[in-house]
Amino acid sequence: MLTVEKIGGTSMSQFQDVLQNIIRGNRKGDEFYNRIFVVSAYNNVTNWLLEHKKTGEPGIYNKFLNGEDYSSALDSFCQRLLLINDGFADIGLDLKEARDFIRFRVDQAKTLLYSLGKVLASGYVNMTDIHLAAREILASLGEAHSGWNSVNILNNNGINARFIDLCGFNDNEPLTIDQRIHREFAGVDFSNIVCVATGYTKGTEGIMRAFDRGYSEVTFSKIAVEVKADEAVIHKEYHLSSADPKIVGVENSVPVGHTNYIIADQIADIGMEAIHPKAAKPLELAGINIRIKNTFQPEHPGTLISRDYISPEPRVEIVSGSRKVIALEIHDPMMVGEVGYDARIMQYFQKYNVSYILKSTNANSITMVVWDEEKADELITKLKEVFYQVTVRPAAIVCAMGTNIAMPGFLYRAAKALYEQGINVESFAQSLMQVNMQFVISREQYEEAVIALNEALCKR
Repeated sequence: MLTVEKIGGTSMSQFQDVLQNIIRGNRKGDEFYNRIFVVSAYNNVTNWLLEHKKTGEPGIYNKFLNGEDYSSALDSFCQRLLLINDGFADIGLDLKEARDFIRFRVDQAKTLLYSLGKVLASGYVNMTDIHLAAREILASLGEAHSGWNSVNILNNNGINARFIDLCGFNDNEPLTIDQRIHREFAGVDFSNIVCVATGYTKGTEGIMRAFDRGYSEVTFSKIAVEVKADEAVIHKEYHLSSADPKIVGVENSVPVGHTNYIIADQIADIGMEAIHPKAAKPLELAGINIRIKNTFQPEHPGTLISRDYISPEPRVEIVSGSRKVIALEIHDPMMVGEVGYDARIMQYFQKYNVSYILKSTNANSITMVVWDEEKADELITKLKEVFYQVTVRPAAIVCAMGTNIAMPGFLYRAAKALYEQGINVESFAQSLMQVNMQFVISREQYEEAVIALNEALCKR
């Protein structure tokens, strides 16, 4: 059985647990092999390079954009990586070899960025393309660091391992992402070697340009499809659970166990980090199941995401959502009976590259929920100029999702649970497929709503 397995940044930072729980386990001899690991950068490393994923705090990339001293910043960054290396000496990392590798790779990056700066200064090139190229170069450093270290540790622990460096630093061939993956894995005998691949892949289309911070999951997906894996496994620091353990408590969160790709799409749409939707779709089309496992509970089978699964008993599988959304409503007395009114609205959504999470309508009002971000502010400014009345309200969205909830009672139980906590439903949506009940509520009551719905619908 050939598996492709992705290891997230938080797990990578505790590589001693990865080595023991994921790679070794109870395996012996040939049981170590027929496994490909796709690794993320260690926790926070990509934040230092680009910007903090959640807070937006600028990283080294911002220094390049502003013409500041990114070279010294990269030197300081390299020192931080060497401190990370020190934590792995006890499990077999050769500190001298690891230091030499990352110092050389950072020096290569500085040379490339210097060249990009000179080309940019010429005034003959597109500034956006140069900036995106710099972002690609910086992003790749984190995965190169963690990937090389992992292979060095495995080999020093008697496990035959190979570093599959998809960053393309040492060649200038104009390969697409798919072509590079195909070339690097061609002819590899997976039966006697563990492959560790970088989550970043260099390609002519630019993986950051296409997928931004979801790139490591896209690499993982493309590798699984390329090698025709029997299963794609994602190792995280937590189970895919009925609700966020940080909100409801670990003792009240239930591992989902089994769900399908439709539900995976729903949770991706509200920003829950299970798997990037553009990574899930190729796996779904190839008929490859995804298994999400907890790094720190290796004996637990985790949650299997498959194409055709329907829960044999009616149940809500996941309660999730976000408190970082905006509810915007367009009201116009002339809307009633006018064909194509919402098409006019959607032209502006497309222009400003804004996607909505929820849409609910009545005779003369259309309510949509969008992410609370800068491009949404630009869209709203334009909508207020064009349409009769636009109401904007900071909000939260909480969703109850399941493969088998299309029957009487679930909506009643959900609404009742919210009512009993004094939570008003400001807007609501559910499609005919009935896999996702979406409730728009006040931001201040988001955590209360998750706890209430998890208690009423998921605990059993």
